[in-house]
Amino acid sequence: MNRLFLLTALFTLCFTFHAFAQTTTAADSVLHYENLLQTTDQSDEFERARSWLNRYYREKVTRVEADVPDYQLPDLLRLESGSRVEDTETWTRQRRPELLEQFRAQVYGRVPAFDYETSYQVRSVDDQALGGLATRKEATIQLTNEENGSEVSIELLIYLPNGVAGRVPAFMGLNFYGNHTIHDDEEILISNKWMRPNDSIGIQDNRATEETRGVYSERWQVEEVLSRGYAVVTAYAGDMEPDEHNRLYEGVRALSYGSTAKPAADEWGTLAAWAWGLSRMMDYLEADEAIDHQRIAVLGHSRLGKAALWAGATDERFGIVISNNSGCGGAALSRRKLGETVGVINTSFPHWFCENHNRYNEREAELPVDQHMLLALIAPRPLYVASAVEDTWADPKGEFLSAVEATPAWRLYGLEGLPATTLPEVDQPVSGTIGYHIRSGGHAVTAYDWEQFLMFADRHFSSSR
Repeated sequence: MNRLFLLTALFTLCFTFHAFAQTTTAADSVLHYENLLQTTDQSDEFERARSWLNRYYREKVTRVEADVPDYQLPDLLRLESGSRVEDTETWTRQRRPELLEQFRAQVYGRVPAFDYETSYQVRSVDDQALGGLATRKEATIQLTNEENGSEVSIELLIYLPNGVAGRVPAFMGLNFYGNHTIHDDEEILISNKWMRPNDSIGIQDNRATEETRGVYSERWQVEEVLSRGYAVVTAYAGDMEPDEHNRLYEGVRALSYGSTAKPAADEWGTLAAWAWGLSRMMDYLEADEAIDHQRIAVLGHSRLGKAALWAGATDERFGIVISNNSGCGGAALSRRKLGETVGVINTSFPHWFCENHNRYNEREAELPVDQHMLLALIAPRPLYVASAVEDTWADPKGEFLSAVEATPAWRLYGLEGLPATTLPEVDQPVSGTIGYHIRSGGHAVTAYDWEQFLMFADRHFSSSR
């Protein structure tokens, strides 16, 4: 008996020591690779660190609601001094600037000061586009920093609805693979910029081909939007900056860094670069006499939904902000850690956020903010958050709860915010000054989504005229 007891105890001790050693080894490896990721200038070392960490964080992902950890959100309406926010003046002058600063310093990065010149050139106009339904305009925004020799061109595609008197409201957003992908209109210029690999739609050698024309037309529903009296405005996100971690100097961030300097730990990543580009598009629309620039809805899907939210938070000229399936780093609460997490997203796309954001890999509870605070920065303007029931990687419930938790910012203004506290049924939208739906299907932008966006804009833009 004693011998059996000793053997059992020895086995337990060995197993415990082995498990402890494995845990210690994993923890040491995480620290090593996290440090390497942030300090190395060698591309092979960077990729080795990124790949190891990404595998590690993905293995720890929570995939079912029952496994969501207990969490406590930072208080939206409590100043850093500890005082409560009770009115719009305190919100506007104190709390909102505090939150913007936290998001700039720890999440998206701040845009450094730099000088640049802007010029516009209209490349083509066709007042009988799409069988006479629209006027199609293509224009170039040229951004130049003569001091460091950098230059960026943003190619705009604008469809204006014909037969509508006066200036028209617009839906504006970035696209993933070039303006020509949003419609099969043969006159749209095909982008010659670098593209992320995607054989399935016809990207060859990181460049668009004729095969890619109109491949994402369902995501844009151009004719339907025009028929409702709205313009459609878009540009390729890669015009602002390519979606690749080693292409910093091919986009708008090169205007501030030239060809050699690098962002500081609290300076902008690619998401902030895209958001900054959206604001430059707004600059153009303010100068376009056909557009009612006070009625612009900025929208984005997935990673571009994250950029649209940050653009809406930092640029109050956008009249409505729409997030579609934006998930982690967008509308979804980070502390829920369901689906994509901060650690996964930072090691999958190390260029999206500022360097400081890496501090919160697997440490979401230490973030000074969460994404309900991002949504609240849009108040009192209308906000729409759209989810999809099969898009579990984006945490649909986390997107909904974020809108719920953001609602107190709207209530400061005497507005309803989101008129629901429990997740609505699939394909049953709820709408106040914040709108929300969770539709059937997966990660996409569909005709159903657009119908909700259009009704939301009809309601809020008509009341603002």
